[in-house]
Amino acid sequence: MKPRIIQNQALIIFGASGDLTYRKLIPAVFDLYKQNSLPKNFAVLGVARSAFSDESFRDKMKDGIKQFATAKDVTEEELDTFSQKLHYLSIKTDDSKEYIKLKERLEFLDKEKGTSGNYIFYLSTPPSLYPVVPKYLAEQGLNHENGTFRRIIIEKPFGTDLKSAIELNKSLSENYDEEQIYRIDHYLGKETVQNMLVTRFANGIYEPLWNRNYIHHVEITAAESIGVENRGGYYDHSGALRDMVQNHLLQLVALVAMEPPMSIDSVSIRNEKLKVFQALRPMTNDDLFKNVIRGQYTAANIKGKYSKGYREEKDVDPNSRTETYVAMKLFIDNWRWGGVPFYVRTGKRLPTRVSEVVIHFRPAPQRLFPETTDLNNDDNQLVIRIQPDEGILLKTKMKVPGSGYQVKTVNMDFHYSQLQDTYLPEAYERLLLDCMVGDSTLYIRGDALEATWKFVQPLLDFWEKNADAPLQGYPAGSWGPENADDLIEGQNLTWRYPCKNLSDDGIYCEL
Repeated sequence: MKPRIIQNQALIIFGASGDLTYRKLIPAVFDLYKQNSLPKNFAVLGVARSAFSDESFRDKMKDGIKQFATAKDVTEEELDTFSQKLHYLSIKTDDSKEYIKLKERLEFLDKEKGTSGNYIFYLSTPPSLYPVVPKYLAEQGLNHENGTFRRIIIEKPFGTDLKSAIELNKSLSENYDEEQIYRIDHYLGKETVQNMLVTRFANGIYEPLWNRNYIHHVEITAAESIGVENRGGYYDHSGALRDMVQNHLLQLVALVAMEPPMSIDSVSIRNEKLKVFQALRPMTNDDLFKNVIRGQYTAANIKGKYSKGYREEKDVDPNSRTETYVAMKLFIDNWRWGGVPFYVRTGKRLPTRVSEVVIHFRPAPQRLFPETTDLNNDDNQLVIRIQPDEGILLKTKMKVPGSGYQVKTVNMDFHYSQLQDTYLPEAYERLLLDCMVGDSTLYIRGDALEATWKFVQPLLDFWEKNADAPLQGYPAGSWGPENADDLIEGQNLTWRYPCKNLSDDGIYCEL
């Protein structure tokens, strides 16, 4: 790998008066500052319609840092020093003429702060501005590199379907090279997600087993205990398939299934992930019925308290057929994974917040020890926990002390919390730093984006055209529709129902 060199630069955040900047972006930049990871000359320019001055913007961001930064024991002196890097410009971001002010302000910052004409433009804006802002920047020549760098970070959603994703890519490519475009998926910034690459490719014991000969099936879960909160208006037009499956979960599928890259660099890793997306088996009409379950949470009492159903949520259509739960079985038609089912599920108002990947290995070819205490999911499992209680757990079988050969499943585990003296960067912190040094490994490439939309598009079309397509209710606080286990092939096999705790998994359960 090349050494990571960080040049003097400015980060320009469009939509800087919004929640993402306050809760995530500026706290992440502050954490980079605390880790001495920022370049010597660095500035942030917040851009939005709201009428802030430099000082009032700094005051608001200081408050966000105190609440949401990973760094603790922050002194007022540190906050004051850091806040001198923050600046603000109020313009109408949908008016091309206003961008002259932006160009002039950046030229001033280059002189005053020594940012060398290197700019990252972060679009923390409504998706309707994704094609607009880059175009207006280009009209002022702010896309041209000429010995500097100019990069754009775009938040999801990258389109709402295949057609709009293609159009967005086409619009961006008119003025920018693919190397300048960074499509951010904060899931990929999580340390445990990146650790999947290390687990697979740094350990000689796993790679020989990582194929259809030894793996029975793969299970990926992203469960949330909350509902749609105050995002009803957005979520009702999105749903779980667009919000989670097309991006986060298919990215996890790619990391589990990809071939070893030639080297650990952006091009090699993203090439291998693209091959996985291209090998996803398209769903037939029969598959859309048999291999996909969608659900919507209904009102229920959780721990003695009433919990609203989805249709009662604010800004949600009382007759909405938007899915809050999706479970699907998919296949990757290539040499390594032929015939191995991948089970993917996500949902809101499930019993706990947990994301994990579970590799289910094939059982021993002969059952020599019939006296087993485990009836369901009687296999070796490798659990890669993404959140919370981040770590890795291997379930293996041991003899219970005493006469006979009674077999019990035991846990061999590692937890990130055991690394007492190691700093764990938050996802946005890691991803922002990667963009600052020009490393796009954990960002999504345009062709991969279109490939994932191509896979989910038939499902979106099917639900849209068939008003009677199954949509099953499930009580808030449950694990989804009651027939979800029917999706899993094999005798006595069910979904794994994880707890918040990975420690002592199977012994006690914290929800």
